[in-house]
Amino acid sequence: MTLTLTRPLTLLSICLILLYLAKTRPSKEMESPSPKFERLLYNNPGLEVDLGVGLWANPLPMDYDNDGDMDLLVSCNDVPFNGLFLFENKSGSAFPTFEPPVKINEPIRHVQVSYVNGEPRFLEPGKEFTNFKSAFTNQPDSLFPSDTFEKLHNKIRFNQWKYVDYENDGDLDIVVGIQDGEDYGWDNAFNDKGEWTNGPLHGYVYLIENRDGTYQLKDKIMAGGKPIDVYGAPSPNFDDYDNDGDLDIICGEFLDRFTWFENIGTREEPVYAEGKFLKNTEGVITMDLEMILPVSIDWDKDGDIDLIVGDEDGRVAWVENTGKIENHMPVFNSPKYFKQKAKHLKFGALVSPFSTDWDNDGDEDLICGNSAGYIAFIENLDGGHTPKWAAPRLLESNNEIIRIQAGENGSIQGPCEAKWGYTTLSVQDWDGDGLKDLIVNSIWGKVVWYKNIGSQSKPKLSEEKHVQVNWGSQTPKPDWYWWDPLPNSLATQWRTTPTAIDWNQDGLTDLIMLDTEGYLSFFERYKKDGELILKPGKRIFHSVNGTFDRKNNLVNQNNGPIQLNEKKYGSSGRRKLAFGDWDNDGDIDILVNGINAALWENVGQENDRVDLKFHGDLSDLKLAGHSTDPTLVNWDGGQKPDLLLGAEDGYFYYWKND
Repeated sequence: MTLTLTRPLTLLSICLILLYLAKTRPSKEMESPSPKFERLLYNNPGLEVDLGVGLWANPLPMDYDNDGDMDLLVSCNDVPFNGLFLFENKSGSAFPTFEPPVKINEPIRHVQVSYVNGEPRFLEPGKEFTNFKSAFTNQPDSLFPSDTFEKLHNKIRFNQWKYVDYENDGDLDIVVGIQDGEDYGWDNAFNDKGEWTNGPLHGYVYLIENRDGTYQLKDKIMAGGKPIDVYGAPSPNFDDYDNDGDLDIICGEFLDRFTWFENIGTREEPVYAEGKFLKNTEGVITMDLEMILPVSIDWDKDGDIDLIVGDEDGRVAWVENTGKIENHMPVFNSPKYFKQKAKHLKFGALVSPFSTDWDNDGDEDLICGNSAGYIAFIENLDGGHTPKWAAPRLLESNNEIIRIQAGENGSIQGPCEAKWGYTTLSVQDWDGDGLKDLIVNSIWGKVVWYKNIGSQSKPKLSEEKHVQVNWGSQTPKPDWYWWDPLPNSLATQWRTTPTAIDWNQDGLTDLIMLDTEGYLSFFERYKKDGELILKPGKRIFHSVNGTFDRKNNLVNQNNGPIQLNEKKYGSSGRRKLAFGDWDNDGDIDILVNGINAALWENVGQENDRVDLKFHGDLSDLKLAGHSTDPTLVNWDGGQKPDLLLGAEDGYFYYWKND
């Protein structure tokens, strides 16, 4: 800042200038650090991995580059990996290895593609985007009031508009898929038998008819004599799947299945039979995860209509129509997930990494959980400063892939979350035999462990076991869990990191995590009758600079035991932890999830009390949608650990601690 003086300064004017500078120039203490998180690369040329974007893949299959083969556009709305991405097909194959994604535009939340006379048309609620390839959303053409369905439904999560000539009269009508969650309510509605007492998610399909160039809302489309109502997120697709000359309907749902509605009328006067789930010789066809988004297209150009389907974790699958008809239903193959050339390291959604030398070869690998409930080993193939990574390999227990899922009643937020697991974990020698074991929490809030029965270089995991606590009385649980935990097991807040660490340096592995009320607690390990067991948790961690809520906001100036989550029900838990000497001063600090990661500095420790000072997020860069998950790494052999952050988009973000 330069001041030009036009007359002598008075004492008052000098004071005013100094006051102005003091107010406008931020102090070093208050300056927001510049973002420096880097998305982690595979650094592995030639590697092929699952095609993926961030959370919620909305596929728009089309020949984007006009070279005669099908490419994939995928819109992804969540943070931080969001946008409209192009996956180019360079091989011309029906099942190619796509090029890595290239961002070509900002995300389009409810965009749907409809094929009219073989050409893709792009709609979102209330409008069509004309000249989409060149202009994307810059040339909208209004069709019908976009708030129409908000007046009919209170809790809309999916609002999906598509063109179709519904009654074959030569003009384009609009069909709309609506998810209504009003009956569902979303949270804390199980009775003491584990039965959901609210209603289901609803997935309705409406017709907006073109009458002489004017659109008129008709009503819900009927099937089997009643309105179509699938389990949320209907994604309606109208096509001739059975090649009989009329238009049938295939809907997706919030979970993982596809419902087939056969047209038993005519092309001009459609009548739809009651819905049936698509199935093949393997049973009902299901996607791997949920919140699926199917799109209807003859992908392989063989004369029948396939489905291209986005999954919640950013992957996209081809569900191929075999051309066969059985029991008046087309037969589709089971989903086949597309591949891409590897670029950025990714594992599902809400990835929860833990850095450890899993295979005992001298470098740090990653063991990760994710929203789907899987646990993977991502091997570090080159122990240098910039590791080379293998593709994620799912871990097994008793020779079966580990997948923890909520099922019908394991999520406090209800049965629509049946396929989610939210595994979060740490790795440590839990039983003192010199081998690294897994300690895992999940959507259930049950803390379990998997014993390594292999070797240091070739770990092998046995069956799931419950972590044992000597409660001395009834096993506690959060008061909103409908189920009762096993005696002496540990049932605490869901989706929170169970940190296995020898905190008191007595040679036994302890546990630090949230207790049933969200306080950060120390569960000390000891031996009882020759067996290792935990003592009930103690709230030894204290704040010295105020009380902070679950979103790291200052609540008041009161100090005391740290409660990382003060909420109940679905808003409980969700806190992720990493322990290490972040500032290289000889004690253990704690990093927790925030908009990226926030630091609790250890400023004093004696006996049963640890004083921690909260410093807030490392940066103002937003990497969290719902949550992030930190782990500490040391790839360069420096004195200070660095940070690797798992994000909601399933990617990893590296922060050099300098």
